[in-house]
Amino acid sequence: MANAVTRVVLRCQDAADTGALDLSECQLVQVPDAVYHLMRHTALTTCNLSGNVITKLPPKFAVKFSLITELNVSHNQMSKLPDELCDLAELHSLDISHNAFITLPRVAFKMPKLANLTANHNRIIEVEVERLREAPSLVEVDLTDNPVLPEVRDALKAVEAPRVLLSERQKEDWEDLTV
Repeated sequence: MANAVTRVVLRCQDAADTGALDLSECQLVQVPDAVYHLMRHTALTTCNLSGNVITKLPPKFAVKFSLITELNVSHNQMSKLPDELCDLAELHSLDISHNAFITLPRVAFKMPKLANLTANHNRIIEVEVERLREAPSLVEVDLTDNPVLPEVRDALKAVEAPRVLLSERQKEDWEDLTV
């Protein structure tokens, strides 16, 4: 445990110089309050929280790190994002891949500069296609390796912008009744 704490503190010190906070693979279950304290005088541009066991981001995350342009929360255990993330006015790249999302988070459609949303390897079955079409700045949404429902998949294939990446749908065992 002491090693993990030391690692977090050292990475916060590095971020003070670079503006890039990398807390990946730190065994975090949440973003520690100490991180907000250590980073209070730092204008972060990127934040990498991948490879932890984080289940949710607190609403204050968006307030404390309001200038970030890239956020990576991949390889965690998240299933939702706080609405306050729409206050990340400069965020252009969000990676929520390899988590437990079953739908694309609504907040992603409200972020004013979000261009790239990576949401592959989740459990996403449902996507609000109209909201996706109306998202202000989305350029590409990666939904590969998600069990998207067939009717949603068809609707997504018809979307011209943003570009939506889908993998070929694998038939479930129960769907193949020829066995």
